[in-house]
Amino acid sequence: MPEGDAVYRTAARLRAALDGRPLTRSDFRVPRYASADLSGRIVLETVSMGKHLLTRVEGGLTVHTHLRMEGSWRVLPAGRRPPPGDVVRLVLANASWVAIGVRLGMVDLVPTAQEDRLVGHLGPDLLGPGWDPAEAVRRLSRAPDTTIGEALLDQRNLAGIGTIYRAETLFLSGLSPWRRIRDIPDLTSVVTRAQRLLEANKSRAATVTTGDTRPGRTTWVYGRGSRPCRRCGTPIATGALGGPGTAAKERLINWCPHCQPQ
Repeated sequence: MPEGDAVYRTAARLRAALDGRPLTRSDFRVPRYASADLSGRIVLETVSMGKHLLTRVEGGLTVHTHLRMEGSWRVLPAGRRPPPGDVVRLVLANASWVAIGVRLGMVDLVPTAQEDRLVGHLGPDLLGPGWDPAEAVRRLSRAPDTTIGEALLDQRNLAGIGTIYRAETLFLSGLSPWRRIRDIPDLTSVVTRAQRLLEANKSRAATVTTGDTRPGRTTWVYGRGSRPCRRCGTPIATGALGGPGTAAKERLINWCPHCQPQ
């Protein structure tokens, strides 16, 4: 699933193509909004909020989308069509550009005043203008028995982290994914480190947490199961964290058993 930095870049592309221009066409290919027509309305702004995208249009309406696992937005010159076989769920077009939402996990059209129905549950956005580390720590601390590995993926605590930044943040913090929230003395440094990693990557396509952009050298532990740790040489471990009854669905996690002792 795209993480907060990828969604931030998607919002930037949509913003450049749509903001400030009247729509000449809208095509909602989801049954609930099949009859909706935004033609003639000016797109006021497009913003990301964690892993969610909000496109606000004239007349007090907001188009909400979420990429989930397979979704993407493609921005093409007006008149161009997506490749055959694409599962298009939403089209927003103006005289110059067409934005095509492919395999989107969520598509909603709501009054802008009611956006909280869709994103009000989210914790502080790591790439948002109102990033608040103290609030993120407060939310994390509400469930002291939860593992830090689960808590960082819970978007109600802080919005934007996925499996890549979870693994890299915990490695750089020297924390086992199974460490309980109550046993972490400095949560502020953890959320601050996560925010800095996303901030450093929000304007580039490749995720680089090591400072080395060469292929195969961009991450410390993520995607490196069984390979030697870049710091100590210990084989990187792979496991699954989360599951039924937890805030985070079970997902793979990589960590160094030596640098991140449990």
